[in-house]
Parts: sequence; C-alpha cells; structure tokens
Amino acid sequence: MSEYHPPLRPTPPRAWEVVKPRTVTPFDGRAALPSADALVFPLSPALLREHVRASLDEDQAFNDISTMATVVSTRQARGTIVAHQDGVIAGLALCAEAFRQLDAGVTMQLHVDDGERVAKGVPVMQVSGRARALLSAERVALNYVQHLSGIATLTASFVDLVKGTGARIVDTRKTTPGWRALEKYAVRAGGGVNHRMDLGSGVLIKDNHLAALGGDIGDAVARARAVAPNTPIQVECDTLEQVAQALAAHADWILLDNMSVTMLREAVVLCKGHAVTEASGGVRLEVVRAIAETGVDRISIGALTHSAPALDLSLDFADV
Repeated sequence: MSEYHPPLRPTPPRAWEVVKPRTVTPFDGRAALPSADALVFPLSPALLREHVRASLDEDQAFNDISTMATVVSTRQARGTIVAHQDGVIAGLALCAEAFRQLDAGVTMQLHVDDGERVAKGVPVMQVSGRARALLSAERVALNYVQHLSGIATLTASFVDLVKGTGARIVDTRKTTPGWRALEKYAVRAGGGVNHRMDLGSGVLIKDNHLAALGGDIGDAVARARAVAPNTPIQVECDTLEQVAQALAAHADWILLDNMSVTMLREAVVLCKGHAVTEASGGVRLEVVRAIAETGVDRISIGALTHSAPALDLSLDFADV
C-alpha cells in the first residue's frame, strides 16, 4: 500500500487516485490557492492542526470523562467509517487529523479519496489505535467529514442535473464563519466552482451598493474601475433594463437575480458576446436544469454551503 499525501498542486480529482485501501501518514501538504478545476486541500499543515485542535478543545476531547471512566487505557480498537447513503466524500484530511491528535500512533487506511462518490454500505476509512483516543475523537472526526461530504454531495447533485448545458454550478459567500475555505473546498470536491473567496478578491455591485448611489449603475461601475482597474466587475441586476445599463457601462459579469426562465433567456441574448452571465436566487434541484438551458454561463447557489444536509456516515467499532 502506498502512503497517503493530499495533492500538492492543482490536479483533477481523480488524477492522484491509487490502489486502495492505502495507509495514511500525517498530512504534509502545502497550502494552495483554489482554482475552478482543481481539488487542492486549502489549509497548510499548521492551519490544519490548529483548526482540528480548536474543534477537539471545543468538545473537551482531551477530558472525555465518559470514556476515561469506562475504557481502560491499554485497550486497542479498530473502527470503520461507513457510508449509509450514496454521496461524495470530502474532509478526510481533517477526519484523519482528529484521530492523530488523540493518538499519534494511530494507523489509518483510506478506501476512497476526497471528491470520490461512494454507495450506501461502502467503507470509507479504517482507523486502528487506542480505544480511548478513537472514542474521544469520533464526534469531531465525523462532524468534519459528514458536513463537508454533505456539501460535496449536494453540489454533485446540481452538477449532474446541468450536464451537457455548459452551465457551471457556483457557490457564494454564505458560509459558516471560520469554515469558508473548507466549505468552498467541499464544493470543488462535488464538481462545483468557487465564486470570489472574500470581499477583497472581486467586485460585485449589489442592490444596496446601487441604492447608496441613487441606482446609477454606470457611476457604480466607473467607481469600481477606478478602485480596482484590473478586476472583473460584476453587477447584480433584477430587470432587463438594469442589464442593459450594466452592459452600457461595460460590466464584465452580470448577476441575473431572481429572474424567471423567460427573462433569463432574454438577458442571455442581450449579454451574449459582451458579459458572463450568472443566474442566482431561488435555485432548487427541481428547476436548475431549466435555468441551465437558458444559456447562462453560471448558476450560483447559496444553499450549497448554508443548507446542505450532512452525509450519513458512522464509525463502527470492533475490539482488536
């Protein structure tokens, strides 16, 4: 079995797939800037350790009185994380780190990688080590992989529904505070694309910005160009009149907010060859295909990160 190292440079999700199961060693990857088509773990080794330690401390995992009272310190155990529904996995590096911090000698084997689909009943990961450590780390480890796999799974569901249309599924900044890099990573694991990472990495002129300028889209775009001349300018529009104004101001990207399918088609015709189009607002699994078939370039969905249900995974224990 080969050693597990998260990818160190942008690679397609399956480009680093190897024979499984495989042994996991402590994470030693480098931080990398995410890109649309890369699945690169976003935290440096130091930030990974820090994030996981904070979660373990929050759960008082190093003071687990239930486990200390009931499990002798010398007992060894083995556990297998099993999927109880179909889904896409994300967050294994965090999961593994949680066990490692409670038991530096723990051994782990991966049966799948982040970004891979699993079927109900499939083993995802096996851990062996001190029973106390496995029990105390269990909740934090599962919280990471269940939450991030839930995001990846929901994203993949949307991605599957728009295949063949040319539209890309995009996330938003509606993320859990302190978890943005991880949640956006999970979106990429599910085949989605990241929108801007933060307020400093892109210009998006929204309705409240326009309200502060009396609704003058041309003035807003001109001001944005002066402040960030090398940054694409995106303007949120909820009417075709606003779309025309944004195009006249030479906006690079038009966010088509809460428009009907009919209005989206008209907006796409206006923008073709002039600006990137992005549909947003009220996007559900039931309607995403119809939205994609209007010809929009991107479809942004806040629910990917703020409403994705956790993937049903459990850690099943056995004595060694």
